[in-house]
Amino acid sequence: MARDVSDSTPIASRDELVAWFEAGSKPPEAFRVGTEHEKFPFRRADHSPVPYGGETGIRALLEGMEAALGWTEIRDGDNVIGLYDEVGGGAISLEPGGQFELSGAPVSTIHETEAELDRHFAALENVAGPLGIGFLSLGMSPKWRLADTPVMPKQRYEIMARYMLKVGERGLDMMFRTSTVQANFDFSSEADMVKKFRLSLALQPLAAALFANSPFSDGKLNGFLSARAEVWRDTDAARTGMLPFVFEDGMGFERYVDYALDVPLYFVKRDDLYHDVAGSNFRDLLNGTLARLPGERAVLSDWANHLSTIFPEVRLKRYLEMRGADVGPRPFLTALPAFFTGLLYEPSSLDAAWDLVKGWSAEARDKLRADVPRLGLEAQVAGRPLRGVAREALAIARAGLAARGRRDALSRDEAYFLDPLDAVAAGRTEAERLIEAYKTSWGGSVEPAFEDCVF
Repeated sequence: MARDVSDSTPIASRDELVAWFEAGSKPPEAFRVGTEHEKFPFRRADHSPVPYGGETGIRALLEGMEAALGWTEIRDGDNVIGLYDEVGGGAISLEPGGQFELSGAPVSTIHETEAELDRHFAALENVAGPLGIGFLSLGMSPKWRLADTPVMPKQRYEIMARYMLKVGERGLDMMFRTSTVQANFDFSSEADMVKKFRLSLALQPLAAALFANSPFSDGKLNGFLSARAEVWRDTDAARTGMLPFVFEDGMGFERYVDYALDVPLYFVKRDDLYHDVAGSNFRDLLNGTLARLPGERAVLSDWANHLSTIFPEVRLKRYLEMRGADVGPRPFLTALPAFFTGLLYEPSSLDAAWDLVKGWSAEARDKLRADVPRLGLEAQVAGRPLRGVAREALAIARAGLAARGRRDALSRDEAYFLDPLDAVAAGRTEAERLIEAYKTSWGGSVEPAFEDCVF
């Protein structure tokens, strides 16, 4: 999430919330892909976390990136908390534990995503290098405890952290100790949204398995291939999970609105102040009866900001967000958008992929989500090895990317971006590679991760 929305247009009814989603529909020729990734900054000298302040802290890093890129500051009070590209639409933001996030601009091809990443990392190297800062390419902080992790000065995170203590056991781990790569996709209509939502939601555990890259925490093995995926299983059930209603008859914009209205609020932002209303009901804000803000009525920014605090495996805004993957080495940052572009943006691939998953029950999908953090591709779903599903899904995605025919200067289509995932499906995940290294060449220490697992 790059920045909170500011739009004071009043909302008078539930129908207007439905219309807000409907307005996100685009013709297929206008479809774009947006890619986001997070990464943990660390001190190269001693592998310690990087605080916000100080001459070589995260604020200095943001200010250096501002000078390098010419982007506009995003502030929370007196604190610089991000940057925004007013021309291209990309942004840099901070997650609660200092995770440094690039929210990429909406682009037409994965080749453009690759070029965007080239620019980002080139600028980051020039700015972070002199500050002595490196960046981990792991899905979970491998060493630092919660108590060791810096807290970013963002009002919304203070509110969220207080509330997380009341709902689930792992919410603070999610906020402060995990990192992800995500990809965002458009839809042309309500029916198209539903079809893409169902397929991508069913496949998020597969994404978690293919991208599993968080086997360490607290300085040792944690027993998982994707500890990040396991953390999400115990983080505020009211706003996370596999959303079984998406697969039911009657699914559409209205149904998602009703779901979102039932998710408790965290905050209401007015001007630069975040009012803590955690646990309250959005319907009360819609009706002007919110007890903690008497007489205050909902505006469009309240709705957009509320949607950004809902965390299912796939999230609906005016586009669909894929949220199941651990962040990983550089090739995996383009592999995720390539995988879902090949499945979602070519009609024949969308149909073929749906045939793979349409027979899975809600129970099968939930069991797969529960098994993948430990088992990865060795999990089973509906009596099938997940590794076999992965190979089929990757073949379908590759065919979809070939059919799109979006070529680069070397006349390559986008299918080569799937090569890292094909290697995983044929062999082992990044997590399994790291576990073996930990047990052998690393000598039972996670310190080599600060050299091996970096961007």
